[in-house]
Amino acid sequence: MASSIATDTPPPAPGPSTTRRTASTGRAGDKIFLGLSRGSGILLLVVMAAIAAFLSVRAGIAISQDQGNFLTTFDWNPAGSPPAFGIAVLLFGTVVSSVIAMAIAVPVAVGIALFISHYAPRKLAAPLAYVVDLLAAVPSIVYGVWGALFLVPYLGGLNEWLDTYLGWTFVFEKTEVGVARSMFTVGILLAIMILPIVTSVSREVFLQVPRMNEEAALALGATRWEVIRLSVLPFGRSGVISASMLGLGRALGETMAVATVLSPSYVLSLHVLDPGGGTFAQNIAAKFDESNQLGRDALIASGLVLFVLTLLVNGAARMIIARRKEYSGAAA
Repeated sequence: MASSIATDTPPPAPGPSTTRRTASTGRAGDKIFLGLSRGSGILLLVVMAAIAAFLSVRAGIAISQDQGNFLTTFDWNPAGSPPAFGIAVLLFGTVVSSVIAMAIAVPVAVGIALFISHYAPRKLAAPLAYVVDLLAAVPSIVYGVWGALFLVPYLGGLNEWLDTYLGWTFVFEKTEVGVARSMFTVGILLAIMILPIVTSVSREVFLQVPRMNEEAALALGATRWEVIRLSVLPFGRSGVISASMLGLGRALGETMAVATVLSPSYVLSLHVLDPGGGTFAQNIAAKFDESNQLGRDALIASGLVLFVLTLLVNGAARMIIARRKEYSGAAA
């Protein structure tokens, strides 16, 4: 009887150990993938370190021959006697144009992303999202030509309006007569350029909001705007910050569009409507071919400052996102 029972008992189902053995057949592939991933990360660090070392060495050669203060000098004349080159105007123009672009683009991009993800019907949301993604693929020089032929001629009226009604702020006071080839025009153009990037990333983040959170808020009587304000925006805050930093990175390093629109000068003006100004990338593109060896080293030194500025901005964004995640985890 006992032997028949033992014989008729079905074999046990495969347990966890059996499953692990079956899955372990790809262990060699896992090791290869791990090695490739780790090697890619190390290669990226090596490339970044090589770029930083090259910029530092060439910048050191230029700064050692500068008779003035590299950080505070307004002139840019490496071929002069004595040579003089400073980044005060370039640093100011780069930061100001990027701040203007972010102030205009981020609120508009978040609004478009919310409209596509939560307000627009599907028949409208899909084509609109496609158009936004298509705008992100437009080359910079196309934006620059459009800005020079359209924005510059038609922004004169806006500049006059800002000077009339907001001139008391000192920033929007126009003290020089000229076409609208100013830092304000550059900021508007950069805002249009980074708008698709911020919109696309923000839209994808908003679409990842748990559906149950929104349905629970609606079941409690919340309006659609209250659902967005209490559920969607808090969930997507870190994603919006990341999208904004991506847009800021493009705004800081944009070259051809700025060079096409801006009238370069090395006069530091706090009035954003006045013609002139300059940015790091625009100055490098405009001066590189006509510079001597010292001039090119000076341009590389300005590129090093832009490199450090970009790293600081990205590092600050990572710190903000990490702190918000810690705060969200503690609150949960």
